[in-house]
Amino acid sequence: MSTHDRRTHLKALLALGGTLFLSGCDRLSRSNWFPPILKSADRLNDAVQHALTPRKAMAREYSPEDIAPGFRANGSTNPKTPAYLELVSDNFGSYRLQVGGLVQSPVNLSLADIRALPSRTQITRHDCVEGWSAIGQWKGARLSALLEKVQPLPSARFLVFHCADRWGSAQTPYYESIDMEDAYHEQTLLAYELNNAPLPVANGAPLRLRVERQLGYKMAKYIMAIELVERFDHIGDGNGGFWEDRGYAWYAGI
Repeated sequence: MSTHDRRTHLKALLALGGTLFLSGCDRLSRSNWFPPILKSADRLNDAVQHALTPRKAMAREYSPEDIAPGFRANGSTNPKTPAYLELVSDNFGSYRLQVGGLVQSPVNLSLADIRALPSRTQITRHDCVEGWSAIGQWKGARLSALLEKVQPLPSARFLVFHCADRWGSAQTPYYESIDMEDAYHEQTLLAYELNNAPLPVANGAPLRLRVERQLGYKMAKYIMAIELVERFDHIGDGNGGFWEDRGYAWYAGI
């Protein structure tokens, strides 16, 4: 096993650690004294991850010969909400990405508008917390270019991605978040192409996040809106993402 693979597997275990621990500690998590201890463990986990992966480091990029014949779809693969199905029916012609919150210039962008932003193409490896990996070529708008367009306010610290997919019997809206440092990273994209073709529905059409130095569950699919916020404790269960609300680590660096 390569050093990169060992590091990836270690971080996957760190990301899953909170989930495995919580599964046997429901009563403790409802006590007055246990949640602060868990939060301290999360901070330690973040510190270990940051030490293993410098925040400005570039994810490894591969050659065209390394691209997987078929890029695996995982998780939600076809949102069934009426609004999303309508977008699919007109080939996303009526799609609009809303970007607002703590910005000077909120925008409402069509897919053509997003394609007109400065773009980047990269061949990278997607590492899933479940243990599988796949190499694909992604093309998308640089998230940094979008930020230059909307001009974040000084108080903005995080980007929250609101998605079209719903999960479970409660149909919980999917969301995810990253910080400004990852948002401005050169390899962070709003991807609209996979392997030289429009992004398939199963892989998150029309737009998905690529934040290449983190595990796959951070890479939100079916993005409908981006909200810049100072804090995210008022969104969902307050942990920064759908899976984070269920015990996964917020920072999942590889």
